[in-house]
Amino acid sequence: MDMDKIIKDSIASHKEALKFLEGSSKKIKEIASLFILAIKNKGKIIFLGNGGSAADAQHLAAEFVGRFKAERSPLPAIALTTDTSILTAVGNDYGFDEIFSRQVEALASNNDIVVGISTSGRSDNVKKALNKAKDLGLKTVGLLGKDGGDLKDIVDTELTVPSFDTPRIQEIHILAGHMICEIVEKNFT
Repeated sequence: MDMDKIIKDSIASHKEALKFLEGSSKKIKEIASLFILAIKNKGKIIFLGNGGSAADAQHLAAEFVGRFKAERSPLPAIALTTDTSILTAVGNDYGFDEIFSRQVEALASNNDIVVGISTSGRSDNVKKALNKAKDLGLKTVGLLGKDGGDLKDIVDTELTVPSFDTPRIQEIHILAGHMICEIVEKNFT
């Protein structure tokens, strides 16, 4: 095993993924503007995803409720990935594909934005949640990877990282998420 090669290759592929983000300022501003409008209209940002994307959902929700860089009032956001009792009860009673859609139906209100995070763009439970959000008349956002999969055609707006390397997609999702957090935060400080 050549550890230096692994490190060098990871840095090179990260830099390659970053090139995509450099050309994505329009999408980042569009998503940030949707979040700002939702919060100004008493809505909240609802994040969801599986695995590493679940962790990203929690991370981004925490940046809004806590703080990103500035001291300010908390901003309304929630990750639907954190309540193990709901996740396991709904998963057991209705199936894993329903774990997010049931929560969206129960918890979402007018002016909320539902953000599906999926490195493949094909997660069935994220798809069902986004479709439920659309049925409820809510705006939807996708942080996606690869070619965007089925989810890119469901959401109102998406940021799709055109990579097939899951760790690189996740790194760009969180960097874009941090940019969005900073833009939103500056509007409320």
